[in-house]
Amino acid sequence: MAAPTPNGNPTVRPLASAVPVEAVLFDIDGTLCDSDPLHHVAFQEMLLEIGYNNGVPIDDEFFIKNIAGRSDVEAAQNLFPDWELEKGLKFLEDKEVKYRSLASERLEPVNGLAKVVQWVKDHGYKRAAVTNAPRINAELMISLLGLSDFFQAVIVGGECEKPKPAPFPYLKALKELQVSAERTFIFEDSASGTRAGVAAGIPVVAVATRNPENSLLDAGATLIIKDYEDPKLWSALQEIDREEIKLKKADA
Repeated sequence: MAAPTPNGNPTVRPLASAVPVEAVLFDIDGTLCDSDPLHHVAFQEMLLEIGYNNGVPIDDEFFIKNIAGRSDVEAAQNLFPDWELEKGLKFLEDKEVKYRSLASERLEPVNGLAKVVQWVKDHGYKRAAVTNAPRINAELMISLLGLSDFFQAVIVGGECEKPKPAPFPYLKALKELQVSAERTFIFEDSASGTRAGVAAGIPVVAVATRNPENSLLDAGATLIIKDYEDPKLWSALQEIDREEIKLKKADA
């Protein structure tokens, strides 16, 4: 029997319910790499240049509430409710140029990423990156992390019917990989992305790099981990291994 879900919500699918696993999907920002601090710095510097918030730098709480994990449209509307959307989106486009410059020098993987990447490879699961970041950012981060050959697809929210928190980016990943939601699980770090995965019918492991754990639980995360070295993660992955061995023996 599968272990109870950590948040006690019976409607949340346990990770082992995905057995036999076909695919693992990863968000990028905050999930593969701890990029939010670099986004925060880029926003902070550019907002100061225009005298935003009377010249007071935005803090972590503001960044998490209004920007982190949001689509460009949502972030622009949160930041500049009085601006025309096109002007707000142009600001975000310029901010991405600054972010890419910072990322090229300072981007670091989330602790233990190489270990979980190897686990996925060893099991032969299909994999895709699913992000609200612009494609140019997504491909740069994947390249800087040495994962260009790891992912079989890169799905960008802005190229879907709607970005996260809508389920369409994850549904598109399932279609491209030709796998089912029932045989897939996701690594995410934001409440927005977690809601997207849950809405697509896929269990979500939330990496609590920057976002509050309660917001991830409320969004429906199956499991919350500190990083990819977290014993809770490896306990869950070992359960998947045990369940898959049972299935193979039953089919023998």
